[in-house]
Amino acid sequence: MNPKNRVDVFINNPRKAVWTLALPIMFGMAIQTIYSIVDMIFVGRLGGEAIAALTFNMPLVFFSIGITFGIGTGATSVIAQFLGAKNKKEADNTAEHTVAIGIMMAIVISLAGYFFRYHIFSFLGTPENIIHLATDYFSVIVTGFIFTILNVFFRSILTGEGDTKTPIYFQTVGTVMNIILDPIFIFKFGLGVKGAALATVISQALVTAMFFWFLFIKKGSYIQFKYGDFKFSTDIIRRIMVIGIPTSFSMIIMSLGAMVFNSIIVHYGAFAVAAYGIGGRLDQIFFLPIMALSGSMVTLGGMFFGAKRIDLIKSTLFYTLKQGLILSVIAGIVFYFFSPQILKIFTDDQLILSTAVTYVRYIIFSFPFITVGMISSRTFQGFGEGIPGLILTSLRVVLLSAPLAYVFVNVFNQDIEYIWIAMIISGVIISVIAFVWINRRIGYYEGRFSQK
Repeated sequence: MNPKNRVDVFINNPRKAVWTLALPIMFGMAIQTIYSIVDMIFVGRLGGEAIAALTFNMPLVFFSIGITFGIGTGATSVIAQFLGAKNKKEADNTAEHTVAIGIMMAIVISLAGYFFRYHIFSFLGTPENIIHLATDYFSVIVTGFIFTILNVFFRSILTGEGDTKTPIYFQTVGTVMNIILDPIFIFKFGLGVKGAALATVISQALVTAMFFWFLFIKKGSYIQFKYGDFKFSTDIIRRIMVIGIPTSFSMIIMSLGAMVFNSIIVHYGAFAVAAYGIGGRLDQIFFLPIMALSGSMVTLGGMFFGAKRIDLIKSTLFYTLKQGLILSVIAGIVFYFFSPQILKIFTDDQLILSTAVTYVRYIIFSFPFITVGMISSRTFQGFGEGIPGLILTSLRVVLLSAPLAYVFVNVFNQDIEYIWIAMIISGVIISVIAFVWINRRIGYYEGRFSQK
């Protein structure tokens, strides 16, 4: 499809546009999930402590990516809005600002993470028998943050113009590279968890190189980078940050929430943290289609908002919610009955395995509610609004799930299952708030645009 025609094609057939955008995103996220699953499988052969060490790292990696993802979402939305309004020059300028921001963020986050790594893991309450493994992994992985962060920004720029396929090709190559290098570095070279991190850094560097070739040498995107004509714009920065900063804070809060949950769960032992880690891999599989569908709403919401077609945003939102709910129910049924068999690929430790299966069989009941909350929040971002997503995430993590889990465990001395119950309760409440809020917001914009 000619990029110039994407906006018109999407407007003429928005339901098809959802899948045109979502399927490549879904495939790309599947590649990314395979990425992390392969790491966990190979690291799992090193023992339960190695799994726990990787689990303690996950929120920190998510923290760095989350900050980037938020700003990237802002760039996606602003680029999509400019293209929807037929203003390519400003869309190009937005992409140029995005890359500059990405380079600065990558340097700051990488340096801060490396120099404060020991303090961070100590603060998180990482047990003494695990902290050396956790820092071994993080010391390597943090050196590759610059590649990971730039890859998120490049993908966000292409998504803003409606191209969700090209990033997938690059991610696929990177994942294959990671799968090949993992056993070599972990076992053949005897590097252990450091080897898993090194494989990830090298594969991410390869993906970055491919993005640079496509965008700056081949010039294969509709968006073009002409830094000779670059004009610094505080308005573009503001528009990106209005969406990006709240979204980044949302991701940071989720990351901190995962850290808090690790610190609560470790109360039951390292095996419990390991179980939460491998159970979370099935969560990632569920999130594939849901995040892909919600991601399509950022691009489509931005384009339709730029074109002032609120009617299309409304109909597309309800269609996307329906598809997401169907998929969440299917995933829940499959995971409930087959989680014992699936999770065996990660570990043969029966205590870890049984705890992980219990987690999955509880958490699936939150899937439909997570779907509603996630798709609604991303639709706000298409409007150019990041605050609603931040508020919803803060309510879910800061005021509901984490405090409830803490009270259940430390005040009422309940079993670990009550941590999963806390997650379910928060998901139900937030989904109701999100659904009501997005409907009211759509009604507001319908009234505003009908008056013009």
